[in-house]
Amino acid sequence: MWEKIRVIFTIPELRQKILLTLLLLAIYRIGWQIPLPIVDYHKMEAFFGQQQGLGALFEQVAMFSASDLSQATIFGLGIMPYISASIIFQLLGSVYPPLEKLQKEGESGRKKINEYTRYATVLLCVGQSWFYLSGFLVSRGLIYDKFMVNGGLPFIWQLTAVMTMTAGTVFLMWLGEQIDEYGIGNGISLLIMAGILARMLPVGYKDLLKPVYESGLELGGGGRGSVGVETLLVLAVLFIAVVAGVVLITQGQRRIPTQSAKHVRGRRVYGGTRQYLPLRVNQAGVMPIIFASSLLLFPMVMFKYLGEKFPNALWGFWVAMEHTFSRGEHTWTYNVLYVVLIYFFCYFWTAVTFNPKDMSDNLKDYGTFIPGYRPGRRTADYLEKVMVRITYVGAGFLSLVAVIPTLISSSVGVNYALASFYGGTSLLIAVSVAFDVVQKIDSHLVMRNYKGLLERG
Repeated sequence: MWEKIRVIFTIPELRQKILLTLLLLAIYRIGWQIPLPIVDYHKMEAFFGQQQGLGALFEQVAMFSASDLSQATIFGLGIMPYISASIIFQLLGSVYPPLEKLQKEGESGRKKINEYTRYATVLLCVGQSWFYLSGFLVSRGLIYDKFMVNGGLPFIWQLTAVMTMTAGTVFLMWLGEQIDEYGIGNGISLLIMAGILARMLPVGYKDLLKPVYESGLELGGGGRGSVGVETLLVLAVLFIAVVAGVVLITQGQRRIPTQSAKHVRGRRVYGGTRQYLPLRVNQAGVMPIIFASSLLLFPMVMFKYLGEKFPNALWGFWVAMEHTFSRGEHTWTYNVLYVVLIYFFCYFWTAVTFNPKDMSDNLKDYGTFIPGYRPGRRTADYLEKVMVRITYVGAGFLSLVAVIPTLISSSVGVNYALASFYGGTSLLIAVSVAFDVVQKIDSHLVMRNYKGLLERG
């Protein structure tokens, strides 16, 4: 393995791509620390210390958007507007005929859709930053008093902050495109992964390494007060097992055999080869977990707000509902609803992204067919039937990964912030992006007759 890593840095083009990618990620992390000058961070820290529900919502958004709304930096919105715009155009592509036509035009259509996505990103940035500034920061008094005039923030300062956050998101979008073109890996995904790892290391140090440094390892220790040897061993084994399972299912495929028709041209016979059509077991990716977890945060925030607004109404009904929709070791209702929503969004997102009719038409156009099924409608029905079955397995895998943090937090006795890195959105994104980067490095190595990182021997 070390010899393969050494070979990577002996190839000038590949070394340049990797170093440029690391440099651009470092620029992202530097900008992530630059705050907006008008925000009082002492007030903001005290506010989020009291508002656990809102903090959980912002933390969930930050997990998959490379943002941090609880800090209000120039990159506070992250790439969330770009991701939202991309999802909007992807959904519209399946129901809006002009966009569907553009998607089928190849490279030119893709460039046009990317152009529309950038315009939509700017509009979303302006709207989201203005709402975040006026509806959250100003209304809750988190702005420095010297910037406030007559109980409000002047328009010029609001406009400056909105333009700053919008420019930050556009710069991150440009940064991701530069990584795509001149670096290695998918730029947007790498930015999200960098944000996840940057949140993982401080949490791991605070909950594991710092207690070990202060009180030392104790046999029979553990829990939230001290760290035991068996706790560290169990966490290490669980982490390896969970990552191995995520890798196995993420790379899992249902291979459908295909046969190409023979073509006789002159004295030569072309085609007639046997191949396979790979269908991913986890076709929906990480999107079902993102949608389900985000949707379940809103009831908790809403019931918490109603409980504070009407504390004596309905004999504490709002407080009871808030605990029902809170993540924790005793809230089985949350976990059941979580699994149900994951299954729903798995089938929904697969139906949006996977079109068996188009795939059947493409096979027919290339003179390829599935043995035993007539090209056309029967092939499309068969592909849809297979995808429904493997989506059930993929949804079960995502459900297991999603509830693993809750199980680890309750059984091992660690904080949920640390246990969340053993499953859910963060782990799936990190593993998927890491595999994508390794595969792109492998393509460079194989092209130069070297053995890839995933190749044995």
